[in-house]
Amino acid sequence: VQLQASGGGLVQAGGSLRLSCAASGLTFSFYTMGWFRQAPGKMREFVGAINRSGTSTDHTDSVKGRFTISRDNAKNTVYLEMNSLKPEDTAVYYCAAKRTILTAPIAHVPSVYDYWGQGTLVTVSS
Repeated sequence: VQLQASGGGLVQAGGSLRLSCAASGLTFSFYTMGWFRQAPGKMREFVGAINRSGTSTDHTDSVKGRFTISRDNAKNTVYLEMNSLKPEDTAVYYCAAKRTILTAPIAHVPSVYDYWGQGTLVTVSS
């Protein structure tokens, strides 16, 4: 299984970025997909996740209204649209996959996810 995250970079505060995570080696539609981030010296934290069919999403409070997770099961890809970026959004962003049943609630805890991508760095300058 491979999860390849991309789209990170340097952006000014107030700007936007779109992260992508392409999955291979798994049946993508069987997995809840999540985005997490880890800033220097901090623990990895939940950013957002989307259920298998893409009909349900959840985002952490600090990014609600600014970030949107989505997925394209035909392309085996999950996205994170990030708008109105703030310096405190600076972190390495990781995508993750969790095998779930169709009706499972969205998981927020990193330890329950089965597979992880390599991370992509997002730096927001003030």
